[in-house]
Amino acid sequence: PAFDAGCVAAVRAAADRLGYSHMDIVSGAGHDACWINDVAPAAMVMCPCVDGLSHNEAEEITPEWAEKGANVLMHAVLETAEVVG
Repeated sequence: PAFDAGCVAAVRAAADRLGYSHMDIVSGAGHDACWINDVAPAAMVMCPCVDGLSHNEAEEITPEWAEKGANVLMHAVLETAEVVG
């Protein structure tokens, strides 16, 4: 099942506002957010990994990429809180 359209839109809008490049991707891995989405609106913020290596013990992310991902998440949550609140 697809993620909540409102949550996905909030993540896209946050990335746009922050001037970050982004794209929609489909994750083949099972994530908790997939199950949470069955009972509450959810979306995911994915960050790039060094050499594209993900879900592996050698996975690595730069501090800058982690910061950008956290900023997108924070802005998306704040935007959603304003809509709901």
